[in-house]
Amino acid sequence: MKILIIGGTGTISTAISRRLADSGHELYLLNRGNANNILPSDIRFIKADINNEKAASESLGDMKFDVVCDFIGFVKPQLERDFRLFAGKTKQFVYISSASAYNKQPSDYVITEGTSLANPFWEYSRNKIQCEEYLMKQYRDEGFPVTIARPSHTYNERSVPLGVHGRKGSWQVVKRMLEGKPVIIHGDGTSLWTMTDSRDFADGFIGLLGNPHAIGEAFQITSDETLTWNQIYQTIARCLGVELKPYYVSSEFLSAVSDYDFRGSLMGDKANSVVFDNSKLKRAVPGFRPKIRFEEGIRNTLNYVLCHKECQTEDEEFDKWCDKVISALENAKKEI
Repeated sequence: MKILIIGGTGTISTAISRRLADSGHELYLLNRGNANNILPSDIRFIKADINNEKAASESLGDMKFDVVCDFIGFVKPQLERDFRLFAGKTKQFVYISSASAYNKQPSDYVITEGTSLANPFWEYSRNKIQCEEYLMKQYRDEGFPVTIARPSHTYNERSVPLGVHGRKGSWQVVKRMLEGKPVIIHGDGTSLWTMTDSRDFADGFIGLLGNPHAIGEAFQITSDETLTWNQIYQTIARCLGVELKPYYVSSEFLSAVSDYDFRGSLMGDKANSVVFDNSKLKRAVPGFRPKIRFEEGIRNTLNYVLCHKECQTEDEEFDKWCDKVISALENAKKEI
């Protein structure tokens, strides 16, 4: 197939780009070229900023594709631009939305594609919902061949997935573990969550490309393994060979005492127990089965991160903030 990926070098999309290139597809990546060196050289690169519609249109010319995938569309005007660029020029348009768009307080904690979309806590998720609604309207009204993919918490080898971290990523939390410092875990660590290795996500995602059963449909793509946050942090500590020193703080408190976006990322997503039912994806992609357990995947990630200094971005501001929160709560215990 002739496939265009908008982006292609991110946490989720890198594994997909590598897999498609290895499978012999005619793969094009449209991006600004900042990280293309991490990908196979036989990929065709179109250097352009998709947010500059005129420049992107000139770079694309009259090219047509079997599939176009947008990994970096976050607000409705960006998808309106995509429609103008690709209507009549692709047999399938795949939009990467987010499982954070689901209503995380439904009547059933098991999440399916039929679970309602609503998130009063996180603007990011509400924007994703608006993007989905726009695309499905274009499918109904104009026949635009849309497929929607909803990843949840997906990770690759370059970053450790966690619930509470600063703006510069998760390394500072890993560093605290290595230094024997307490690390903040939201709630009491017992809520259920799902971590998905990007290589498993790639298997499910690629099975939807060129798939007639995927047109006009939405699919969540996650691991089938469900863990508590305690298990997630304990697994990371075990792989590091250190003792975990958890410090539990309510999600509401974390949202109230910082300017980090914990209201959205926790209250609107990670603080809620969810279990994903991937039955719809497995019907559309027979044989899809997530193979990488979290312990295997996170060991691979930690090995990579610990060997690559560029993945070890320190965050002194967040480190001090963690100490401040812990100290304040310990002092409150003494005063009551």
